[in-house]
Amino acid sequence: MPDSAQLYVELWVSLASLLRSYTAAHGLNGNRQATVELGEERITVRHSAAWLELERDGAQVRWQREDGSAGEMELTESGRLRWLNPRSQNRDLGPPDSEGEREEEMDMEAEAWARELMA
Repeated sequence: MPDSAQLYVELWVSLASLLRSYTAAHGLNGNRQATVELGEERITVRHSAAWLELERDGAQVRWQREDGSAGEMELTESGRLRWLNPRSQNRDLGPPDSEGEREEEMDMEAEAWARELMA
């Protein structure tokens, strides 16, 4: 089993791959394309004037959009994204779970971001 640091690197690469796949799928009808740049600590996705920037520090991830919305989350060892301080996020996250937290599968979050970026 890989150590935690390596696990978060692998999850980070997977998140970038999901963003590539979902932006490509959302761009098919309009023959539109997004760019996804992957670095060890940063993922940047751009489509026209829309962009999403993700920065990682270990399991912690900060995100920001071109419209000023931003938030924080963390990668979990189970491959999900857990929103930190869900009430302070500048995004509609839906209702928290019974413990007041919000976790989402990485693919669901990547698809939502892709849909927003490619709209």
